[in-house]
Amino acid sequence: MNSCVDGKKTLGWLDFHPAPTKPHFKVPHGAVDAHCHVFGPGPQFPYAPERKYTPCDAGKDILWALRDKLGFSRNVLVQATCHGTDNSAILDAITHSGGRAKGVASVKPSITDEELTGLDAGGIKGVRFNFVRRLVDPVPQDVLLKLVDRIKPFGWHIVIYFEATDLPELFNFIADMSIPVVIDHMGRPDVTGSSESSAFKQFLDLMTSPHVYSKVTCPERLSLSGSPTYDDFVPFAQAVIAHAPDRVLWGTDWPHPNLKSHMPDDAWLVDMIPRIATSTEMQRKLLIDNPMRLYWPEEIS
Repeated sequence: MNSCVDGKKTLGWLDFHPAPTKPHFKVPHGAVDAHCHVFGPGPQFPYAPERKYTPCDAGKDILWALRDKLGFSRNVLVQATCHGTDNSAILDAITHSGGRAKGVASVKPSITDEELTGLDAGGIKGVRFNFVRRLVDPVPQDVLLKLVDRIKPFGWHIVIYFEATDLPELFNFIADMSIPVVIDHMGRPDVTGSSESSAFKQFLDLMTSPHVYSKVTCPERLSLSGSPTYDDFVPFAQAVIAHAPDRVLWGTDWPHPNLKSHMPDDAWLVDMIPRIATSTEMQRKLLIDNPMRLYWPEEIS
């Protein structure tokens, strides 16, 4: 059962689905859910005082049960802003995953080299830069580039979250990055328009850079056509996968924080996969080959 912090429900945010069904699509053995979160539980892992939202508690045991029900083998845990730069919850989950989870941390620019080494030992493989102003006060680009130089020796990458309107300002910052960059949710395009629009073509131009990856995720956030099919999302995800099949990732985004209109059954999201990755080869790259290269490179023969 969901455990929500007092005051959360008054904002109209929804709890994660209490009883997701089993998807019709069977993911290939070894598939990775490459974008999900753990929140709390608050008494054990307190939420950041400066947070701009408070989620429902959504701990690792619930996530592992969902992973097994959906048929996935591994998870990549992405630090969310509600926990600030205290990565204790995801580090704890990785420790108790039996080697089946890795993480993406949020850190302060002032983090010490000793702390970075500790995160690396704890299963962290990247750092998230968030430019979504309704969630954070973004750190200046020049400050972040200094952090990039410091994490480069660990073989980590950057995960970057921004809105489509921010892409012109961020284009060169991402294109010139000296380490791999993974863009969350295709840069949140306006899927009510055309996948042939100039704005989305600029995103696809960015995806020609060999170090730039994208998550083809979150139809439940981007779509206005509605669940469970999210038809307006499909051509955008198809275009990104066709453009860079070796640099796309997929994830549930469980437990779907900050949703107000509807909460998806995660099986609906899994059943989107064969609609956006239309061949067995594409599905294997999306779900296994590409995430394994970033998060478990030591297991690639």
